[in-house]
Amino acid sequence: MTMIDDKLQQVRARIVTACAATGRDPASVRLLAVSKTFGPEAVRAAHAAGQTAFGENYVQEGVAKIEALGDLRARIEWHCIGPLQSNKTRLVAEHFDWVHSIDRLKIAERLAEQRPADLAPLQVCLQVNVDGGANKSGVAAEEALPLARAVAALPRLRLRGLMAIPEPAADFETQRALFLRAAAVFDQLRAAGLEVDTLSLGMSADLEAGIAAGSTMVRVGTAIFGGR
Repeated sequence: MTMIDDKLQQVRARIVTACAATGRDPASVRLLAVSKTFGPEAVRAAHAAGQTAFGENYVQEGVAKIEALGDLRARIEWHCIGPLQSNKTRLVAEHFDWVHSIDRLKIAERLAEQRPADLAPLQVCLQVNVDGGANKSGVAAEEALPLARAVAALPRLRLRGLMAIPEPAADFETQRALFLRAAAVFDQLRAAGLEVDTLSLGMSADLEAGIAAGSTMVRVGTAIFGGR
């Protein structure tokens, strides 16, 4: 067993335990392996251990990895999870399967316009800023519903839900309280009739709190691949 295989098993066990603590089915939580700064060989090892979804923060690094692992393209789902600038939208639209970090309509419009017609619709999440940090990416909670409606109406995109990255908190209850703010926005979108199914909350240090708040996808890098 490789180190990555072993670490993946440990993370999957944490997900199962966290789900048991809140009465949830472990199958309701997807694991996204965040492979930023790790090379194609690390992704290949994780894929060999059964992992199929990978997240990249940096567009050009991600595209280089996607191309280097071309033989696995049909079997890997690539997620762009970092802040997205206008000059990078074409690369993302042409190479990735998911985008988690939409926080303004202009970016979504560019992705819709640039998504090749022969590819499946780009699966997208809005990034919501749940703790009000002025320098942080993400749409304000009160602005999420109008943005979600506008994004859902665009061609070549499919709105799947929300992602949030709160400031790190020291204890479980504080982490969970921040994540519950994102869960409340998610519930608001569903109540408004939007067909969303993805709430992306929780990383290596706080995935248990994310799952307790209703996360359907945890983004884990360090606990799988090691420190950067």
